Amino acid sequence: MFYLQIPSKFCCSPSRLSLRLVRLPLLLLMVFSFSSIAFAQNSDDVIRVDTELTAFEVTVTDKKGNPVRGLKAEDFRVFENDSERKIDFFEPLKKQNDTRPLSIVFALDVSGSMTPDELERLRDALRIFVRNLADYESYFAVMTFGMEVKTLQSFTNRPEKLEKSFGKLMKDQDGLSTHAYDAVDDAVRLLQKKSPSAVKNQLPKRAVVLITDGFPVGDTVAPKTVIERANKAETSVYSVILPSFSRLQGNRKPLMTPLEASGLTDKTGGKNFYATGGDFAPLFRALAEEITASYVLAFYPNDAALTDGKFRRVRIETRDDFTIKQNRDGYQLKKNEK
Repeated sequence: MFYLQIPSKFCCSPSRLSLRLVRLPLLLLMVFSFSSIAFAQNSDDVIRVDTELTAFEVTVTDKKGNPVRGLKAEDFRVFENDSERKIDFFEPLKKQNDTRPLSIVFALDVSGSMTPDELERLRDALRIFVRNLADYESYFAVMTFGMEVKTLQSFTNRPEKLEKSFGKLMKDQDGLSTHAYDAVDDAVRLLQKKSPSAVKNQLPKRAVVLITDGFPVGDTVAPKTVIERANKAETSVYSVILPSFSRLQGNRKPLMTPLEASGLTDKTGGKNFYATGGDFAPLFRALAEEITASYVLAFYPNDAALTDGKFRRVRIETRDDFTIKQNRDGYQLKKNEK
């Protein structure tokens, strides 16, 4: 059996990523060409690309909670089961189309929790949000949910299509249930099936932006299952929550919602944002800053990870006193019998 082994040399270009991550056309052509030659020599020989990078998305904030940009690979340390690992791939998210693109699904609550006036202001804020991310080779999809989850627009980078889907929000209200977890689950599946696997030979950052009051009702998929699927798909979930206020609280502090308590955002590397004011625009500007202040780090699994099928806990640190948030806390590969 032949093996095409891609060296695990550290690189600063996504072209070093495994086929599983980016499916580079040139590398595929090389693999298929080599495969054709091998099969011509012996039909029993099989060509296999025996490389899989394990990737993690991280955001970094300072003591005040502000996103930290401009870090390099040497600013990070990666530990697998408490043993330090070499970083084989590193890439920040930057503007000006010079690095990683974005694939984002908006999942919008139309269950009746939001008033027509709120929906109108939300639509305006979404327009600004999309415009602010125009420099990133961004692709967006739009879904709504109440009792049912609907896809209004699959992935596109055309403003006129997004504008048309935002215009449907007022007509799509459904006040019977709030299937928020089902919506995120469908959004993750949409990212896996329909979003570009690579844009200009670069791995996109995947994210779901969930806009809701934080009180899911009637879901068929459990939060734990959604978190597991999002982790597997390397997708971060961000929520924009319209908080519930208790009449007994004079300080009008938002109550924790079931959505927050589920850990859906924290365990996928995302963050909760709270729409406490009448203007959604500043909130979505902060959300755009958070989503784009991220880094991807990856390493090659060792032989044991490739064969034993065990879960491996991964911890990522910075060499300075920053706060790190990971999109998942470890990985597990399918057991491979040699």
